[in-house]
Amino acid sequence: MPNRTDVLNEITSLSAEDCFLVMRRIRNSFTYPLHVHPEFELNYLENANGVIRIVGDSVEEIGDLDLLLVAGGTTHAYSNHKCKFEETTEITIQFYRSTFDSLLNKRHFKSIKTMFENATHGLVFSRQAIIRIRPKLKMISGDAPDSFQNFLLLMETLQILSLDGAARRLNASNKLKNFSHIDSDRLEKIMLFLHENYHRPVTLAHVANSINTSESSLTRLLKKWTGKTFIDNLNDIRISEAGCRLIDTSDSVAEICYKCGYNNLSNFNRAFKKRKGFTPTEYREKYAHAHFMV
Repeated sequence: MPNRTDVLNEITSLSAEDCFLVMRRIRNSFTYPLHVHPEFELNYLENANGVIRIVGDSVEEIGDLDLLLVAGGTTHAYSNHKCKFEETTEITIQFYRSTFDSLLNKRHFKSIKTMFENATHGLVFSRQAIIRIRPKLKMISGDAPDSFQNFLLLMETLQILSLDGAARRLNASNKLKNFSHIDSDRLEKIMLFLHENYHRPVTLAHVANSINTSESSLTRLLKKWTGKTFIDNLNDIRISEAGCRLIDTSDSVAEICYKCGYNNLSNFNRAFKKRKGFTPTEYREKYAHAHFMV
């Protein structure tokens, strides 16, 4: 499990001259921490049974095939968990939404525009859609790619995925909506501060001081872009971290409670059940045995 005290602000190698960046790897582990970047990311995993996919506060164990689309500003990571890494293949495609800005308001691109909007929550696709576009992903990530042809393949891939009626939103919290908006830098700093300090006593004043703004301005900003109060955002992060620790550590519920910033076990149990629908003990038992097949 990556060290989740910090959220890494990743700087990718996608340049302003490129339409997209593609990477193909044979995985033997996942060591990259929870991270965020402004690019959209389409991530394909094959033979990844037992890997944990983390998007915002969504934590799911995946099956042999998984395809995830996240918008810029959405925190995400993968954890080894139970995966044996037998020929586990990962294909990652990163691109800027702005590459498509002049097209998204055209009627031919309506479904892609909707898909991009849903990707701010994290979007996973059906097995049928994954199998259909898998050859295209492998062509795009081939040894001798033709950039223009591969961009057309990417466009076709996005179109097919946008019509996947069985695609599922993860409803991940702590996403940065409209990442290119003028407020996005401040919102990112707030979320990074909360991820870095959730295990400590954190007040509204602490966060406001960290971005040189007033408490009232910070409250309005959070409400505008997350629809939640400061306390709700902080508790979402704490409960997300607690969920990961329950799955991937042997720490007791009490130890996890205090490591995640709570100083009262009863309050922690209530907050956890409110957000997850299970007590911490029930959640640990459920995810110790369940396998989520996408």
